[in-house]
Amino acid sequence: MAGEQAFQVVVNDEDQYSVWPAEQEPPAGWRPAGFTGGRDDCLAHVDQVWTDMRPKSLRIAMESAGSAGAGSR
Repeated sequence: MAGEQAFQVVVNDEDQYSVWPAEQEPPAGWRPAGFTGGRDDCLAHVDQVWTDMRPKSLRIAMESAGSAGAGSR
């Protein structure tokens, strides 16, 4: 990785992922996800772990609506 900029994978409270320069603190609302490397490696990691693109709050709302509707039949 000589000469290549290092990146880190970051995640927010909605379980959304991004990459950020490793030498910089993530922006407000984001935290390190525990993976660093080259940009392509970080993007590949994001592809592997971020399998549900819906924000966490939407997933919870949809699960609640689904379970609420199940008892009303």
